[in-house]
Amino acid sequence: MGSGKTTVGRRLASMLGKTFCDTDNEVEAKTGVNIAYIFDVEGEEGFRTRESAVLFEKAQLDNIIISTGGGIIELKTNREVLKNGYVIYLKTSLETQKERATPNENRPLLLNTNAEKQLTELMIKRKPLYEESADRVIITDGLTSKAVAKQIFEAINE
Repeated sequence: MGSGKTTVGRRLASMLGKTFCDTDNEVEAKTGVNIAYIFDVEGEEGFRTRESAVLFEKAQLDNIIISTGGGIIELKTNREVLKNGYVIYLKTSLETQKERATPNENRPLLLNTNAEKQLTELMIKRKPLYEESADRVIITDGLTSKAVAKQIFEAINE
């Protein structure tokens, strides 16, 4: 959360002339409701099921950049799908996440909880999965989305 996945993904797609997909936005478009509502009605498990379906669908396409929600990595089946592409982990420090990831309806895991504690727990759980799945790790702290996209662009074209 707060790594700049959507912003960087859009920039990168534009640089590469590819289609861009944000799994969170796609879930909202398919359901007609926001993520917080899905969490309220179906819980996190219901949301993750919908998110996985979007990932499976979009991963079949060519010339696409997919920005995923941070939790998509937790399911082994999702990690297997991601491995069919080029996976970039936008590594962001807890300090930067706290600055960027303000609790709101698009971040239901941060609502009604100690956001710093939640971000810490999520990082502990997810970081090894990100590192295991990534073809490339880009550290985002102190960088603009343009600079991060440029690093990814250069890595892809090596």
